[in-house]
Amino acid sequence: MKQNITRFFKSVFLSSLLFIGSTSVTLALPPAPRFSAVTLDGKPVTTDKLAGKAYIVNFFASWCPPCRGEIPDMVALQAKYAGKGFTFIGVAVNETAPSMRDFINKSKINYPVVLVDDKLVGVFNPLVEGGVRAIPTSFVVNSSGKVTQVITGARSKEVFEKIILEALRKPIAPK
Repeated sequence: MKQNITRFFKSVFLSSLLFIGSTSVTLALPPAPRFSAVTLDGKPVTTDKLAGKAYIVNFFASWCPPCRGEIPDMVALQAKYAGKGFTFIGVAVNETAPSMRDFINKSKINYPVVLVDDKLVGVFNPLVEGGVRAIPTSFVVNSSGKVTQVITGARSKEVFEKIILEALRKPIAPK
């Protein structure tokens, strides 16, 4: 199972470089996929615990240059918006727990990070034409629990901040 995930993501990594910064898809606001995972520090991350929060699920890898490039901005934005009901959730692709723990410490990652598995990829695949095939890929979920965007490729701090502010905005009830 892990070998299949590893082969799959390594085979598409080079092709993902062609798409860096190239796509951002706005969806018809489907509900966020339900998932449950355990972070590398042993804490559960579930859609039930995320209810009412805005969050971005970011598929990434320590060996991916565009992924490494956006992490410092994500760390800064996590610090700024965590108290306002927002979090990033990192999904580490093709990593081992010990090497990822080391990377988290060195990068000062301050948001939950889980290791990818088939189940987690499976719940997010239907939201992307052809499935999750490149990293970084981010899924934006607003505070109402709806997926508002799927982003393939790295983004700047400014772009992520705009996305976060929009995701935190409470919907206006129809009159």
